[in-house]
Amino acid sequence: MLSKEPAVGKSKVIGIVSVFSALIAVSTILVIPLPPPLGEFTWSPPIYMALSVLAGPWPAFFATALGSFVGESTNVAIRGFPPIYALGIVWARAPEALFIGWARKKDRTTLAVVMGLATVYETIAFLLPDWVFYTYGLFGYGSPADVGTGFVTALPDILTIFDVVYVPVAFAIIKAASPAFKRLGFH
Repeated sequence: MLSKEPAVGKSKVIGIVSVFSALIAVSTILVIPLPPPLGEFTWSPPIYMALSVLAGPWPAFFATALGSFVGESTNVAIRGFPPIYALGIVWARAPEALFIGWARKKDRTTLAVVMGLATVYETIAFLLPDWVFYTYGLFGYGSPADVGTGFVTALPDILTIFDVVYVPVAFAIIKAASPAFKRLGFH
């Protein structure tokens, strides 16, 4: 793709991106509903976290971006969320794959810390735009408000940090799936 890794054929990379995009989309659609601005608690974080380690940063980035967009677009259509949610989830989650993919060859502790820091990034990537959207009443986020009210209204986004509970699940997926990915040529 954009770097030396993975050292596998393009068709395998396209296959992995396709399969995992679908899995991430489905795990984004199957949600625990939460009040706005959160919208929902999805099941996809351990999947893209593990994929970042197993397949590398770029296949995971593309699978996360595509799957998150398709899944959240479906949620927008079904649940009536503002359409900006579909772009917001890509903005918040796809870069996580790059961060985690960078650390995939590091020791387990470093990888766990980077997964945690990626979750901090995701939290901030939801919080800051939502703060602006609530302050100025953009994208169906209500009427314009002052900066303080906009911040307080967006503050529930802080709960996104709880995605860090998926780090041990991601490690379990990595352990279980590593032999299959190695057979495919991902190292």
